[in-house]
Amino acid sequence: MDADETAWEQRSVLRVVPPVQPRKLAKVPFVELADGRLQGVVSSGSDIERVYVSSITAGTLALSCSTNNNRPCGALHGYACKHIKMLADEAVVQYGLDRVARYLRIEVPEGGSLMAHVNGPVERTPAAVVFSRFLRHLAYLEVPDSTDPLVELHWFPATGAVG
Repeated sequence: MDADETAWEQRSVLRVVPPVQPRKLAKVPFVELADGRLQGVVSSGSDIERVYVSSITAGTLALSCSTNNNRPCGALHGYACKHIKMLADEAVVQYGLDRVARYLRIEVPEGGSLMAHVNGPVERTPAAVVFSRFLRHLAYLEVPDSTDPLVELHWFPATGAVG
């Protein structure tokens, strides 16, 4: 293996970051730092068939929460609803307080609470992108263990490919 091949492999592999602490997935099955937001899917507390897509935008700290079919959360009125609070709590468990605060561009003093520093405006963002990403992640849970390439990832070059 030469240096060029090693560099190519390092650029072509996405490292999976393990959670800071183990998470329970029943209430917040999906959380990510992506697209300039802390965003994810939160289960409804009252209806087992309903989920909410919640987010906090980095920098502006704008809050968004709606069902997966874009019906607005009835509890989001200029302050964070319980779905956003649950999302933030699980993000801290997944990524750690320092990483989440840095991503959102806020300063949280040592021992402080992330949500004590989140007070942005309500800004409706479409839920479809986050929800479809969540569904795609769920689909991968059903793929049997294999070292064979997945058809939908065919555009990734094979290991050791010559360019």
